[in-house]
Amino acid sequence: MTDQLRLKSFNLGKFVIEYLVFIAIVLLVIITAIVEPRFLSAENFTNLMRQFGPLSFVALGMTFIIVGGFIDLSVPGMISLVAIISLSLVDTIGEIPAILVGLALGAAMGCLNGTILIISGASTQAKALFITFGMSQVYGALALIHTDGTSMNRNLLEHEMPLTRVLGSGMLGPLSVSFVVFLFFLTVLYIFQTRTFLGRSINYTGGNIVAAELSGIPTKRIMILIYAICGFMAAVSAVVLFSRVSVTTPTVGMNYERDAIMAVVVGGTSLLGGRGNVLRTVLGVSLVVLMSNCMNLMGVQSHLQEVVRGAILVIAIWLDHRRQ
Repeated sequence: MTDQLRLKSFNLGKFVIEYLVFIAIVLLVIITAIVEPRFLSAENFTNLMRQFGPLSFVALGMTFIIVGGFIDLSVPGMISLVAIISLSLVDTIGEIPAILVGLALGAAMGCLNGTILIISGASTQAKALFITFGMSQVYGALALIHTDGTSMNRNLLEHEMPLTRVLGSGMLGPLSVSFVVFLFFLTVLYIFQTRTFLGRSINYTGGNIVAAELSGIPTKRIMILIYAICGFMAAVSAVVLFSRVSVTTPTVGMNYERDAIMAVVVGGTSLLGGRGNVLRTVLGVSLVVLMSNCMNLMGVQSHLQEVVRGAILVIAIWLDHRRQ
């Protein structure tokens, strides 16, 4: 009888740890709906979908990096540089070509990150952390140099930007256009991760890079691939970000790497690599966005919100250790 109770207690604890994010989301929604009735309004629902946008794209890209056993702190610099370059090209080549250049630039910066890591022999997460942090400084400095440290006002551009306006405030039925774009990328990346050889190879590489190499998996190609995906998704985030605001600064990407890593780890992707998927990341992003929205509605001070975010990241890392 005692053994049965212990087994039930163990299974219950395992269930709670495994589905803690979902449980936290449900409790957060219930408590906030009771305390703040505006939470359930249609206006707030639309606002939640738009808040979901930029962070969700970065988090999807970061998922592949962390599953592959690495880390990428260059996201803020990439977002800032893509946003500035894309906007500065609108009057010269038009809106759509400028956006395409920005997306290509993001993928190129990701490939550059992966190539530098390979050349420098950085095969661990710790080495990748410092190198990508340095690259973030480079990309951010280039954005500042390009604008001479000044902001760019989208409304002052001579060329019309209808696509950007639709992306920033358009609706398709009850869903925002940016949320529909997110669902598209989520579907494509989920199929890639679970149904293709390269997608599954990312998990094998993150689990044990030496064993993966001995098994014939092209680990160097995988490294460049995951950083290219992260760079491209950071570029998508930059486009969505400047579509929502009229004024874009050369530091617009600040702190997105922190929130993206938090969302990925909270969602259940292992920091050690080898385990996780983009669907679980969606849960992590949902919790981060809901938490921010709830604290804003209840008037929580911004500095206290930072304390809460830091505490959640620490708890998420502790839970990841417990799962291991």
